[in-house]
Formats: sequence, C-alpha cells, structure tokens
Amino acid sequence: MFILASQSPRRRELLSMLGLTFEIVTADIDETMDPSLPVEEAVAQVCARKARAVAERCPGQLIVAADTIVVVEGKVLGKPHSEAEAFSMLRSLSGRSHTVMTAFCLYRDGVCESHVEKTDLRFKPLSDEEILAYIATGSPMDKAGAYGIQDGAAVFVEALQGDYYNVMGLPLCALVKCLRRCGVPVLGTVKP
Repeated sequence: MFILASQSPRRRELLSMLGLTFEIVTADIDETMDPSLPVEEAVAQVCARKARAVAERCPGQLIVAADTIVVVEGKVLGKPHSEAEAFSMLRSLSGRSHTVMTAFCLYRDGVCESHVEKTDLRFKPLSDEEILAYIATGSPMDKAGAYGIQDGAAVFVEALQGDYYNVMGLPLCALVKCLRRCGVPVLGTVKP
C-alpha cells in the first residue's frame, strides 16, 4: 500500500485500474512553478513539494505525487480559472502541436525518486463553436491545458506520440517501473 498525494479522479482511476491499494492524502501547497527554472525542473519541483508535504503527515509511508502541465510554444498552461481562460487555452492549442509533461515522484524517508514524462500531441484546427460546446460540458475546468483526452476533447487530437496515460495525468509504464523498484507488486511482480 502507498499514499497518493493527489485529488485527481483520473489518477485515482488509473491506479485502481491496475488493482493497486492506496490511500489518498492531498497536499495543500502553493503549486506556483519557479519561472527561473527550466520547465521540466519546475514541474518536478512542484511535484516533490507535494510529496514532502504529505510525507510530513504520513511518516515512513511511500508517497506518490504527480503534477501535469501543458506546454505550447514555450508557454505553460495549467488549469484554467475561468471559462474565458479555458477558451483562450484551447484557442492557443488549435491547429498546433504541444507537449504534455507529467512529473511524478516516489518519496519515502527523505528519499525522492522523480521522473518527468513528455507526450507530444497535435490538435486539429478548432472552431469557436467546438471550443464553446466543449467548455459547456464543464470538463476543461480541472485539467491542465483545459482539456481531457479521455473525454470529448479526444476528437481534437490529430496525432499523439508518447504515453497516452501521461496525457491523462499519470504515465503508467514509467510509474509502474518505479513502484516495482520500491517493492510495490504490480500485476503480480515487483521486478522492474
């Protein structure tokens, strides 16, 4: 068993899909990324802060934390704070390639193993009508880049290179390798 330091329903669903036993303990931290750092380092730093915050409340436990961002033309897109911001984000992704980065870390007893996974996607050109209809579903409001590949936004994706589950917020292949190294059996084995 381990602690998932995330309130994301998608991460919970993905880990449950693998039959893993975990408890959810959320971290109440400032998730602002350090703009002086390269994007990969900055998202990994936020992830590590989440893990350490939860570890303080759950000493000795294995903590799994994650943070996902979308990067388009060097600009980082987090979760939108309004429908207008969601519209702006989706407009900026329309007809363009972008990268989804998910940092995850496994933290126990002061030792942190972290990883950043990148998946490249290209959206088809989107009409204002499509964007507004998608926003009306409410789905964009709790997702980095204002979209979820597992819902209606799936029809926006023309191409994807990398881990599909990374776009949902948790790169399962890379995570399972790390969990096994930490002694968590996944699909019957703890070997990497």
